[in-house]
Parts: sequence; structure tokens; C-alpha cells
Amino acid sequence: MNHTLKITSVLSDPTRFQIYQFINEQLEDITVQDVATKFNIHPNVARLHLSKLEEIHLIVSETRKTGKGGRPSKIYHLSEEVVQLHFPYRDYQLLAKIALETLLSFGAAGIKAFCEVGSKYGKEMIINLLFQRGKRLEDLNKDEKLTILKEACANLGFYSSFHAVDESTIEFDVKNCPFRELSIQNNSNVCTMHAFFLRSMVNTLFPEANVVELNHLSDCKHKTCNFKMDL
Repeated sequence: MNHTLKITSVLSDPTRFQIYQFINEQLEDITVQDVATKFNIHPNVARLHLSKLEEIHLIVSETRKTGKGGRPSKIYHLSEEVVQLHFPYRDYQLLAKIALETLLSFGAAGIKAFCEVGSKYGKEMIINLLFQRGKRLEDLNKDEKLTILKEACANLGFYSSFHAVDESTIEFDVKNCPFRELSIQNNSNVCTMHAFFLRSMVNTLFPEANVVELNHLSDCKHKTCNFKMDL
């Protein structure tokens, strides 16, 4: 409980919370100067904020030689520790693990059901968002549909970025996987379901789109899940 109170105290500072979000969105390690420049604050203030985040294990630091002589520079990145705050205590991650292992114990039929339910929830995510925004799918143009997709990804905490390859092809990255801890233990199955989930989101908006997964976060080589959609 003391650690929980410390976390809430550290993140109650608006600037510090924004710095933590900024680090979440980065693919590369960041420095004190990166934070100082981004938030227009003195490097000493940036260093203090980063130290507070490191104290509660949300980020970790290491020193790295620049190759230019002088003192090694300190770099920061997200830690592997997951922070979940519930009052009173709840362990939904354990429940998810139990449910997933139960489902997968049914073999191919369980995996098929897992992916089908993932697709169902991907579709529902888009439909519910359209309803909340008072939009009808048939009234939306391509750009408006992409806006809905981006908002849905933001709501899910994917920290996504989209870029057009050409007029009909768009690639998008998922920098944060909300299923990451489960995927570490059930790599291929969770990542397959995640791909079904995302394809369903896209195909609800663009029924004819072909969505291809290029790589995923659980690969040690990659820091993002990458997808390509041909509209």
C-alpha cells in the first residue's frame, strides 16, 4: 500500500505525468535534454522529474558513452514493471491469465474461439465509438473513418502512429500493447488474437481493406507492432 501511495503522489504532478506519457510514446531512449526541450523546462528540473519516476520503477536509466569523450550520458526508458492501481485491491491480470489458460486448454477450438471473440470486440469498439460521436458509418469519407480508427487506438492506449505509403496503402504502428504481459507467456496465441482484434477494427470501417501484420512487439527485435492496410 505504501508503494501505491508513492505512485499516486509522484504521478499527481501534471508535468511529471505528461513526461511519463511522453516516454511511453517514444521508440528510442530519451535523455534529460530531450525532456527539457519537449516541456520547455530547465534540465535540472527535467532530471528531478525523471528521478522521481525512476524511484517508483516506472522508468529505468543507464549510462551510455557518447564516443565523443567526456562523461557518459544518462538515458531513460520504460521499465518492464506494470503498475495497476485498484481500490480496493483487484487482480484482473490473474483473472485474465486463468481465463486464457482455460480457453487454450481446449486446443484448436479454444484458439479459434479466442480469435473470434477478439474480432467481435474489435468491431464493437468501433461501433460504440461511432454511436458516442453520433456518426453513421455510411456517411463518413475516408479521412473521417481514419479519424475514428485513430481515436479508437488512442482510447485503447496503443500509442499508434499512421503514415500513408501511397493513395491506397497506410501503415500504422502500435507502440504499446495492452496485452503485453499475457503475450510474453502465450506469445503466438495472444499476438494472433490481437491481430484479429485490429483487423476487425479496420474492416468495420473499411470492409474491403486487406490488413497485414508486419511484425509485433513480442519479438525481441521490435519495439512496435507494425501493420499495413490496403484500402
